Amino acid sequence: MRGPIAPPQVPLSVSRADAFVDLVYDSRDRLERRWPQLAEVDFMVLEVPGFGPDSWPDTETDAETVPLGRVVPAGDGHRDRIVIYRRPVEIRTKSRDERALLVHEVVVEQVAELLGLAPESVDPRYGQD
Repeated sequence: MRGPIAPPQVPLSVSRADAFVDLVYDSRDRLERRWPQLAEVDFMVLEVPGFGPDSWPDTETDAETVPLGRVVPAGDGHRDRIVIYRRPVEIRTKSRDERALLVHEVVVEQVAELLGLAPESVDPRYGQD
């Protein structure tokens, strides 16, 4: 008897990039319950810093470190943006759980920067895991 391996609504495989985007959106959704103004912020995932839509002229570069994320203030017809860099985060983690934790910390840090708050104010569990 032949038939589908999985129901049509269930993906058979999820790419690493898609899984990473899901982690970012999960963190955003978690924080959005507490900070409804995040609904007006665009969250983006880019592979690495400096290429593509994140190479805005006001980009501050530091030759010593590779950023894990950044905030791009609203302007030029776009809303505030929070950008998370996938490859630098993946390189610093070994497991999916570690990756989920680091992604959430980076998202919290960027939201805190955008809102002008301490990361502990944005998420009281920041840094405790």
